[in-house]
Amino acid sequence: MGSVAGAISELGYTVIGSDENVYPPMSTYLEENNIRYYEKFSEDNIAREQPDIVVVGNSVSRKNPELEYALDARMQLVSMPEIVRGHLIARHTSVVIAGTHGKTTTTSLTAWLFEQGGLHPGFLVGGIERNFGRGCRPVPEVVRGSANAFFITEGDEYDTAFFDKRSKFLLYRPDVAVINNLEFDHADIFSSLEEIRRSFRLFVRLVPRNGKIFVAFGEPDARFVADEGFAPVETFGLHPDAMWYADDIRTTGAGTSFVLVHHANRLGEFSMQLVGDHNVKNAVAALCVGLHAGISVEQLQQGLASFSPPKRRMEELYNSSGITLIDDFAHHPTAIAATLEAVAKKYAGRRIIACFEPRSNSTTRNVFQQELKDSFEAADVVVMGAVNRPDRYKPEELLDVKRLSEDLALRGKKTMYVPVEDSWQPLWAYRIVEYLRSVATAGDVVVVMSNGSFGNLRELLMDYLKQREAEA
Repeated sequence: MGSVAGAISELGYTVIGSDENVYPPMSTYLEENNIRYYEKFSEDNIAREQPDIVVVGNSVSRKNPELEYALDARMQLVSMPEIVRGHLIARHTSVVIAGTHGKTTTTSLTAWLFEQGGLHPGFLVGGIERNFGRGCRPVPEVVRGSANAFFITEGDEYDTAFFDKRSKFLLYRPDVAVINNLEFDHADIFSSLEEIRRSFRLFVRLVPRNGKIFVAFGEPDARFVADEGFAPVETFGLHPDAMWYADDIRTTGAGTSFVLVHHANRLGEFSMQLVGDHNVKNAVAALCVGLHAGISVEQLQQGLASFSPPKRRMEELYNSSGITLIDDFAHHPTAIAATLEAVAKKYAGRRIIACFEPRSNSTTRNVFQQELKDSFEAADVVVMGAVNRPDRYKPEELLDVKRLSEDLALRGKKTMYVPVEDSWQPLWAYRIVEYLRSVATAGDVVVVMSNGSFGNLRELLMDYLKQREAEA
């Protein structure tokens, strides 16, 4: 929402908003782009501003005071995807990156490759894109409205708004679609994997006959739904049976290099700062889209080499006194495992301390109780933060962090967890810092994984590490 607000403001609209718990990097982005926002919801806010259009985020529901005022006043309500489709995508060529994992990195990378290829796309990414310094921009005026104008969107399968329960990506009118993977997630709005498949089937059916669908090889559910579309399908991945695949993958101190192969034709060697097999697959997907758009191999090589991953995607926050602190958005079991495996590869031989906050609507429930047990295989120490808002569920529906910690301890991991009954304590993150004070030693890599604030644990750990360095 904040990133789209910036892009709409750039188009000449005055944008004002309200939210709760606004924290960096988004709060910083809003301030830098002169977008005023209220840090609470109140009827007074919207009554004072009297907006022409009210864009309702999908986390806003009935009883929200501003929504109730807007309904009573018969104001025009639209969803964020409607704004994106109507004002940003418009009639430009629409590239939509979808899948359970890897969307943000793949979308960011695709947008940067297009930029380096001279196509200057508009884009929407679910985070702050480092190379552009923003998460969304309209198609630049220099190419706006031309036949060679692209808008690249991170296609989220989560629902659209309280009045529109369709997946967001169904409103993005894809001409080119990428499906990285397809797994069960978002247990609050999908009751089964089949319901998620249904959304993806509807998504691929939107791609026109003269469009293209790129789907990850070795992901049976993703391929199954892709084959129900009407556009040509091409596969990508790490396996030689894929139409596009990475070969000769090598991890270096600076990142990863590989050779891109298309139907046995070796197109060239590519290097990037990213590490991990999941990121190699993300890169191959972005390269496929770039080549489809007519960008040269040389331009793509230069673009990939200069790409910086988005914030909160294996972002190194601190590296001093022998301890490295990494921040990552991982919140699904598959993403957690992939992140930790990539960290283990990049920081080979070092002990890994994984700090995870069960915050998403799936990981706060016990639907992934068994899967999470397998996700921390690459970690040596596992710290479980407080379950976010446990009052939403019955006790038998909650993730059992005590049991998870015990299961991990049986696998030889050192463990610590914040009990569910302490989730309401405002300073629970300090307990994690105190624990890490007692166990962290020089050479350790601390990985903080959450799709939220984690009780400000990142900031607390930064303060601790700076103090540790000063004392040293």
